[in-house]
Amino acid sequence: MNGPVRVGVFGLLGSGNLGNDGSLEAVLGYLRARHPEAVVDALCGGPEVVKARYGIPATRLHWYRGEYRTASRAGAIAAKGVGKLADALRTAVWVRRHDVVIVPGMGVLEATLPLRPWGFPYALFLLSASGRLLGTRVALVGVGASEIRNRPTRALVRWSARLAAYRSYRDAQSRDAMRAMGVDTARDEVYPDLAFALPAPPADAPSGSRGTVCVGVMDFHGGDDDRARAGRIHRRYLEGTIRFVRALVENGRPVRLLTGDACDAPVVAAILDAVDSPLVTAAEADSLADLMKETAAADTVVATRYHNLVCALKAGTPTLAVSYAAKSDALMERMGLGAYCHPAREVEADRLLERFRALEKRSGELRRTLAERNLAATRRLEQQFTALTEALFPATGRARAHAHTRQETE
Repeated sequence: MNGPVRVGVFGLLGSGNLGNDGSLEAVLGYLRARHPEAVVDALCGGPEVVKARYGIPATRLHWYRGEYRTASRAGAIAAKGVGKLADALRTAVWVRRHDVVIVPGMGVLEATLPLRPWGFPYALFLLSASGRLLGTRVALVGVGASEIRNRPTRALVRWSARLAAYRSYRDAQSRDAMRAMGVDTARDEVYPDLAFALPAPPADAPSGSRGTVCVGVMDFHGGDDDRARAGRIHRRYLEGTIRFVRALVENGRPVRLLTGDACDAPVVAAILDAVDSPLVTAAEADSLADLMKETAAADTVVATRYHNLVCALKAGTPTLAVSYAAKSDALMERMGLGAYCHPAREVEADRLLERFRALEKRSGELRRTLAERNLAATRRLEQQFTALTEALFPATGRARAHAHTRQETE
C-alpha cells in the first residue's frame, strides 16, 4: 500500500445502541494501538454522534433520512425507492476510497429482532458487493448471526457474508448459522464479543448487607418471526419485569434500571410509574463504559439486552440473563453462568426470583469464575486482533513478525 492505509468502519453506529458503539470503540482502540498510521472514517447511522464522540469523519449511511420509519404515503414510499438507488452509488463511492472496511461486531447477520430486508441487510449487501467489485477488503469482525427464515433477508445476509474478504463470529452458533445458510465457514474463527476488549472498571467490594440490583430492561417485542404477537409478548415481558422489580423493593433491595438503546426509555418510564419507590432509580448511561461502572457497583445484575449482559460479565458481577435469543444463552454458558438464564418471552416474577436467589447464593464462587473467564476472553481477543492484522494489513503483519524474529535472535 502506498501512503497511510485508509480504513472505513461501517454500521448502525452512533444511532443510540450502546452495544454497537462499544464494538466500534473496541475496533478503534485496536487500530490506534496496532495501526496508528491508519486514516479512519465511518459510514454510519449517526454521523454527528460518531464525529463528536470518536473524533473521526463520518458520513450518513442512508441518503433518505426516514429509512427506518414505516412509509405509508406515496411520497415517502417514492423517496425510499430513490434512496435505495442513491445508496448503491453512495456506498460504492465511499468503499472505493478505502483499502479496508471493517464492520465492528454487532448482530449484522441475524434477525433475532424485527428486521426489514431492504433496511440494514440491503445496506450490508451493498457494502460487501462494492468491496468485491472494487477490490476493497471488507471484514465482518466478531459479528453475530442467526439462521433466517425470511427469504429476501436470508439471501441478502448470505451474499453479504459470502462476498466479505474476512469473517469472524462472536459465538460458535453464529458460525453454524452461516454454514447452514450456505456460507463456506471453513476458515472462519470464533472469538469473544469485541466489547470484552474494552477496559473494565475495578469492581466495588460487595458489602456484607444486601445491596443494589441492576435490572437491565429492553423494549422487547419478540423476534422477526413474532410480528403477529409482538404486542402480547411485550405486555407479558413488561408486566413480569414490573412484578419482579416490585418484589425486590418489597425486600428492601435498591434497584438500578439500565438500558442499552434509546428505544428502551419507555420501558424504564413504565416501571418507575408502576413501582413508585425511592429505591428504584434509572441510570443515565451513554456508553458501555458507563454501563460497566453501574454493573461493577452492583451486587447482582438481571438483564435482557445482550450488551448489558456483556458489561455485567466483563465487570465480574454475578448475572442472570433474561434471554431473548440463543446468543445470550451461549454467552452465559461461555462465561460459566449457563444455569442462570430465563426466557424473555416468559417473564414470570416467581420463577425469576427463584433463579435470582439461587444466583446470589453462589455469588462469591461465580465472581471467581468470571475473573478466570475474563482473562481467557482478553487473551483470545488479542489473537483476534493479530489475525485481523494478518488478514487485512499483511505488510504490517509481516514487518512486525520479522522485527519480533530479529529481536529473538539478537
